[in-house]
Amino acid sequence: SAILPPFLKTHIVMSTRKFPAPLSYFSMPLGLFALGLSWRYGAHIGLLPTWAAETLLAAAFVLWLLLVIAYIIKIRCFRPEFLQDLQDLVQCCFISAIPITTMLAGLAALPYQTLLGTAGQLAFAMYRAGGLWRGVHTLDATTPIVYLPTVATNFVSATAMAALGLSDYAWLFLGTGLFSWLSLEAAILSRLRTGTPVNAPVRGIVGIQLAPAFVGCGAYFAVSGGHIDTFALLLIGYGCLQFLLLLRLLPWTLEQGFSPSFWGFSFGLAAMTGCGFHLIAEQRLLFLGYFLATTGSGLVMLLLLATLNLARQG
Repeated sequence: SAILPPFLKTHIVMSTRKFPAPLSYFSMPLGLFALGLSWRYGAHIGLLPTWAAETLLAAAFVLWLLLVIAYIIKIRCFRPEFLQDLQDLVQCCFISAIPITTMLAGLAALPYQTLLGTAGQLAFAMYRAGGLWRGVHTLDATTPIVYLPTVATNFVSATAMAALGLSDYAWLFLGTGLFSWLSLEAAILSRLRTGTPVNAPVRGIVGIQLAPAFVGCGAYFAVSGGHIDTFALLLIGYGCLQFLLLLRLLPWTLEQGFSPSFWGFSFGLAAMTGCGFHLIAEQRLLFLGYFLATTGSGLVMLLLLATLNLARQG
């Protein structure tokens, strides 16, 4: 190698590096889309300017498109790493974030991509969730990330179907997501309580535990007309409990500092913001509504600033 010209050495080094955009990066547009849609509702009820929501959704769309292009490149040019993603019991769940963000992009620009995203999430759920019934899953891989293939995807599908006016289909997807959540919750919490601790560099994925209650509540609002009723309050209450538990665990999750895995919190935080706006709009539990809306928005913005700081540091 000593006789190789510098530019060729650089090319060899670059070609042997790992692909620089892991699947987990899709959690960034996931959180930004969800917050943008919550802000769009906030603008609809007069709490926020319209331009703020649309600007955030546009930024999320650009980031999502770049990541989709990057992952297509990964499939074509970094095939071994792509196959490793499929076989990894933890990382493969992030594949669900691709159709989820596609549906959210569709909600941001109805109705062009919504149906495509829904079909994609069903296909992957059949592959991933159905495949686990053969006894190949491990306890260590049972983290909140396993909510993505069957819970988050179907809640977002319910929201998308409702937005398209397909209310019966929306209720079908809501039920699918709800009962998938209930079937997984006990197993995930049991693993978190009694299994080996989640590795410190990726503990941010535990923040996904915040999402099911608030995202499910958002889906319920979409299919039921958006009014606060008893079931909505039950979901918001459970979501608030998850937020408090995760707040208590924050020193543990931050043990090795901030990393992009903390975007695992973003979907739940963004949906929490939307639930807060619904409480404000109906003049119910106003203190809680303003707390959820401002805290959820502020923490997603904090995630964005912290990520930009990491990018600035290289």
